[in-house]
Amino acid sequence: MHLLMILTAVTVAYSLRYFANIPQGNWHLRWERTLFLFLFPPLLIFMTATAVVCMGTQGKMGGMYTNSSSYLLALIFLVLFNILGIKLTFQGWKSIKSARQCPQINLAGKQVRLLQTAALFAGQMGFWQPELVLSQGLLDTLSPAHLESVLAHEQGHYQYRDTFWFFWLGWMRSCTACLPNTESLWQELLMLRELRADSYAASQVDPLVLAESLLLVVNSQPLASEVCCAALGSSGVDRLEQRIDALLTPPETTPEAQLQSWHIFLFAFLPLLTVVFHT
Repeated sequence: MHLLMILTAVTVAYSLRYFANIPQGNWHLRWERTLFLFLFPPLLIFMTATAVVCMGTQGKMGGMYTNSSSYLLALIFLVLFNILGIKLTFQGWKSIKSARQCPQINLAGKQVRLLQTAALFAGQMGFWQPELVLSQGLLDTLSPAHLESVLAHEQGHYQYRDTFWFFWLGWMRSCTACLPNTESLWQELLMLRELRADSYAASQVDPLVLAESLLLVVNSQPLASEVCCAALGSSGVDRLEQRIDALLTPPETTPEAQLQSWHIFLFAFLPLLTVVFHT
């Protein structure tokens, strides 16, 4: 019975990812659907494996005896997930440590880490309380107005705690690398993260100035790992046109947070209820 639970969870997760299509429409709706397609499958597998491990190797469920093979398989799942999490944590720790070795300067009343390179780079680096890292090349190249727009964009990343949330999403990405459409959904989430930060910045500064800043910075080579980092050019050159178009069109009205949009994720926790029926 436990093996059937695992196979069902993997089948549902694989099917959701296999038939996943990148949604169209405004970025608010795209964010909700993309996040569901990306996050629900690994959550379902993780919760199923957790339920099987909690039930152990003995007893019955639904009138059927359990065995150690399903328990071992679920345990392997959880061990692999945790190994990937530890690996990602180590990579994030190295990125944060590298950023904290940069000297601090005061810029527009804010403490900023200065990266000594001619390349153009701006990004939040850290976990829940990230630090803003700017390169010397960025300060030398951008005008005060363009620099203000970059700071506003990075403040958007800080406002939404993107480094924190995308650390966990990156863990889910690692755990489900074998599922179809993982990378395309991940890239879409990165793109939507940047659109959200752009939208936040556009409410603070001139969108045209921000668009000009994007043209300069996004074309530069990335200087940091994506782990625990939310940089201005994270979405890459290939989606620059989409970001520019979004900035030059009238701003969308941000809908109020809808709790019901999160209710669907509760279905991923249903396997935990099966523990009650294990005897």
